[in-house]
Amino acid sequence: YMHIHEHQAKDLFKKNGIKVPDFIVVSNAKEAETACKKLGGSIWVVKAQVHAGGRGKGGGVIVCKNIEDAIEASERLLGPDASGQPVNEVIIEAGQDIAKELYLGLLVDRASERITVLASIEGGMDIEKVASETPDKIIKMKTSPLSKLSLDECAEVSVKLGLDESLHAEFSQTLMGLYEIFTAHDANLIEINPLIITGDNQIMALDGKIDFDDNALYRNESISILRDVAQEDEKERSASEYELNYISLDGTVGCMVNGAGLAMATMDLIEYH
Repeated sequence: YMHIHEHQAKDLFKKNGIKVPDFIVVSNAKEAETACKKLGGSIWVVKAQVHAGGRGKGGGVIVCKNIEDAIEASERLLGPDASGQPVNEVIIEAGQDIAKELYLGLLVDRASERITVLASIEGGMDIEKVASETPDKIIKMKTSPLSKLSLDECAEVSVKLGLDESLHAEFSQTLMGLYEIFTAHDANLIEINPLIITGDNQIMALDGKIDFDDNALYRNESISILRDVAQEDEKERSASEYELNYISLDGTVGCMVNGAGLAMATMDLIEYH
């Protein structure tokens, strides 16, 4: 897969009719004050732009109630994170009045060979816990591979989420926009977590994650130029230049195989012994 940063995902969202908060990308903490003043308001959120999950729990998202805190947060986040991943940019984003956090995603379900919509009224940092402990709270809808997503299908998900009727049109616009990105650019996964309902009854993508099929980058030049090689494992990146699949693992044992099934069987055997 090829990952992109949150701010790149949000740029794609905006182009496809999905509302996002106002934000400015900065690469130097000295730019934070100007960014906050330009955004206005009294609350700003500083977010590390790194290809890693769990930013909220890992301290990569900092809510700031004054400009000095935003400058300090930018200084703290820019540079290597706890895992050694480089953080070369942060988003400074206008704070939002959050009435409700939802989850909305699209993925390729290989078992059914369908693009599947996933949605939940329990969005936020604990969505993995929700999925594992209360799977009935995750709404799933498989789409037809022979036609585009319909407004009726979007309305069905909206109703299952229990959204007020006044939000159905905006939710449908959001889901249709995600589906267009997914199918037009050969994505494997899109997630908005959280997708928020604001205090003034708007639907907005507060975060954004998109993974693309790297086998299809040859026909998606606008996506391939978004690749941030600094976020990739150096050995894996070097191998990809020669069209080799290489996965960097801990330990001292190497495994060379000619198929995924054989690789998994060999790894299981090594782990067993």
